[in-house]
Amino acid sequence: MAIERFEDIDAWKEARVLTQMVYRVSRGERFARDFKLVNQICSAASSVMNNIAEGFDSQSDKEFIQFLTYARRSATEVQSELYIALDQEYIALADFETIYQQATKTKKLINGFIRYLRTSPTKETKD
Repeated sequence: MAIERFEDIDAWKEARVLTQMVYRVSRGERFARDFKLVNQICSAASSVMNNIAEGFDSQSDKEFIQFLTYARRSATEVQSELYIALDQEYIALADFETIYQQATKTKKLINGFIRYLRTSPTKETKD
């Protein structure tokens, strides 16, 4: 299937799931009171999907890869912040593991897309 919209990108779809999971768990009673952590982890999660979307409108594959790299870094940030939430007992171990694995899945898709863009014929500009 050809990618015509950023919504067609599998990594973006999985990043959206990741974002939904993070927002859901951050509404927990104890977690929600840690405004700084909630803001940070929700921002990082939404940054994953937003950087993929923003990169889609890049003028070149090289620039798109840069945005995908930012997205991957944000997914790693979510994983790190999950440890804080776990250590502070804001989330259960099961939620930690589920969300952590979703971030890993998203990063693998991003990595695959980066590999694809690096090996595909270079596009210097998009229409």
